[in-house]
Amino acid sequence: MKIAHIITGLPSGGAEGMLCKLLAYSDRSRFESVVISLQGQGVLGQRIRELEIPLYCMNMWGWGQPIHAWFRLAHLLKRIGPDLVQGWMYYGNLAALLARYMGPVSMPVAWNVRQSLYDLSAERRQTALMIRVGAHVSKQPAAIVYNSHVGAEQHELRGYCRGNRRILPNGFDCDEFAHRPEARPWLRHELGFGSKTILIGLVARFHPMKDHKNFLEAAGKVARCHSNVGFVLVGEGIEEHNNDLMSVVESVGIRKRVRALGQRADVSRIMAGLDIVASASWTEGFPNVVGEAMACEVPCVVTDVGESSHIVGETGVVVPPRDSHALAQACEKLIDVGKEGRRSLGRAARSRIVARFSITHVAYAYERLYETIVAGTANPDTHRVHAASSLSSG
Repeated sequence: MKIAHIITGLPSGGAEGMLCKLLAYSDRSRFESVVISLQGQGVLGQRIRELEIPLYCMNMWGWGQPIHAWFRLAHLLKRIGPDLVQGWMYYGNLAALLARYMGPVSMPVAWNVRQSLYDLSAERRQTALMIRVGAHVSKQPAAIVYNSHVGAEQHELRGYCRGNRRILPNGFDCDEFAHRPEARPWLRHELGFGSKTILIGLVARFHPMKDHKNFLEAAGKVARCHSNVGFVLVGEGIEEHNNDLMSVVESVGIRKRVRALGQRADVSRIMAGLDIVASASWTEGFPNVVGEAMACEVPCVVTDVGESSHIVGETGVVVPPRDSHALAQACEKLIDVGKEGRRSLGRAARSRIVARFSITHVAYAYERLYETIVAGTANPDTHRVHAASSLSSG
């Protein structure tokens, strides 16, 4: 079976990373994959090529494209001849549907929605427009895959069709993200911290929804009570020359305790060297960083958005979003349980990820969905494989 994945672009983001993992763990004896990036190759294009999966870059930056660009996409799909087209994110979803109708050959289309929708007014104008258009045509795809129940419900409140809903969580590579005893001393030496320093990390690109301000305000509160704590920030846009970020660091008085590392290729090693990982977002779908940290046996503090509370279960601490006081108290709770307490929580966290959210389980769930759609028997009430049902049982 041939699957064509149409995605907006290939930066280092959660949806794009999930696509790469899905490609890497798919059963190639039964599934042949092709990727179409509507924009360019981005950061992850090379990873896809290393998997020896065909990648086509359309350089279509937004909807304001001449009509021949859309026909070019439609004819590319005809030439590829997929059994199914899987869209990713709003632009990719609508492009997949449009190309299907413009082309001479019709094939089933599935959508993949990767975020929650707490506040439509907070979205960029073009994104908000695509969300509204998507609602009007959402009966057309054979399935709409969401990575969280919250995301599905919020989109359906905005008019998205409920009848073709599928819930498939993100999956995690538990070999890449794992406990590494050597990572802790390495990270402290690398960053100039003492060997006994407790490190709390936030791994997220610089974006308002990730709420770095909330995290840093909480960090300031923690720092005032704990002299042996440091803070590590990792992600796109997280650099020393980011004035918006560093002004908050300065304002809460923790400049000497913070390390801003930017985007790193060794995130799994950095995570394994942390004592606590925080997710401070005010909106999320299914945050990859939480599952990755848990797979590294690092306990997490998360805000109660998206599927975060379902991911951590009893292995971490859940707090309200936009509440730096609660976030600080949660971090202090994990500091106070001591090294052995954190290790115990960390081991339980990894066990939860391996059992419920392993990428092998999730890849199999996607394959089952694709087979069901192509066979023409998709039924949202009966298609509930283990990887999906594990969310609701959390």
